[in-house]
Amino acid sequence: DESTHAIIRRVNTTFITPFDREDIYNLASGLDDVMDYMEEAVDLVLLYEVEKLPSELANQVEVLQRCAELSAEAMPRLKTMKDLEEYWIEINRLENQADSLHRKMVAALFNNSPDPVNLIKVKAIVDGFENAADAFEKVAHVVEGIAVKES
Repeated sequence: DESTHAIIRRVNTTFITPFDREDIYNLASGLDDVMDYMEEAVDLVLLYEVEKLPSELANQVEVLQRCAELSAEAMPRLKTMKDLEEYWIEINRLENQADSLHRKMVAALFNNSPDPVNLIKVKAIVDGFENAADAFEKVAHVVEGIAVKES
């Protein structure tokens, strides 16, 4: 949140920006959303005192880790607008993979969970990680829009 506010303050006090102010804002806001969703999901694991999470959640975390790596690698390339297409294509593929994992985990929860309270807790956690994957895709869409405008 502090980084996002610092970026917004800097954009608002800079006369000429490297690309559209609204795009900078959307990019910073999107990255902030990614972090917020991941932080929320991890907090819920601790706050809900969930003893057992679906094993597939590890795969979801791997997808998020790869999204984070790709996003971190892509941000410096915004200076030149080169080699960004591979980024948003791969993020889209990973988000589709995250969607599939999410659906399978939710289905397994509803089909196999004898404890409705635990089901609700675990589903909230699983949904949080899915929201983070969706947020990564939104960031990639912003990057794609910037690249199209600037080309």
